Amino acid sequence: MFDHFEERLVSTARGDVYARIGGDGPPVLLLHGYPQTHLAWHAAAPLLARSCRVVVVDLPGYGRSFRPVPAPDHRPHSKRALAADLGQVMTALGHERFAVAGHDRGGRVGYRMALDAPDRVAALAVLDVVPTGDVWARADADLALLYWHWSFLAQPAPLPERLIGADPDAFFDLHVRALGLGRREGRYPPALLAAYRAVLDDPTVVEAICEDYRAGAGVDRADDDADAGRTIACPVLALWSASGALPRLYGDVLDVWRPWTTDLRGEALDTSHFLVDDDPEGVARRITDLVAPR
Repeated sequence: MFDHFEERLVSTARGDVYARIGGDGPPVLLLHGYPQTHLAWHAAAPLLARSCRVVVVDLPGYGRSFRPVPAPDHRPHSKRALAADLGQVMTALGHERFAVAGHDRGGRVGYRMALDAPDRVAALAVLDVVPTGDVWARADADLALLYWHWSFLAQPAPLPERLIGADPDAFFDLHVRALGLGRREGRYPPALLAAYRAVLDDPTVVEAICEDYRAGAGVDRADDDADAGRTIACPVLALWSASGALPRLYGDVLDVWRPWTTDLRGEALDTSHFLVDDDPEGVARRITDLVAPR
């Protein structure tokens, strides 16, 4: 995986962020989601590197990146805080303006970065997400059943941490894999699935996951609500699973994003929630068209 990519630990004010870097062209920052690591981009990143300078990272709290120290208000795990960390990574690598593509939680970091640093984000791709504030504002019985983990992981510590730690195999097999992980034949080598499963064996990562969702239910939602009426200045590409939760919950996903954007495009893909793993070629092609059009 990641042949011809260099590995770096990039220093930020809060700690070191693990990155793999490769390719030449317009810079693009790739962000993974829950509960994965940068490995989610293992097949798509080399394709993007044919036309772009690719920086793919472990989000703070995950993989080999630093663990934010929890706080009662959960602000250290907010998408605003993570976006600031990753902006420092790109500065350290010499990229003052760049594109961002993020799946799941990474997409939330990406759109927060585009709102907070519009002079830095040249283009944004958000994969299988709608804004956090909209998720909570539209929450109903369907969300409670389809995306029950949003409320479960946001419960006060240490309840979800202890329950996950008591049977991580059940959590992985009956929840994470139920979202579609591993379903697309030929896309999930055993070593990759083992790496994803190992995420739940590290109590510091499980704590970061829960803090991430606690932030989502609190400060992230408040940040989105405070920005109601603002728009993302750069072009935005939204991709989502045609058979996943988003069309079931929201109908036309682009309608949810439209008030937040001035230049929006997007479509559903024939994948599970895990778009990048399931269809790396299709995702890479669409991001390349956004970031480095011919």
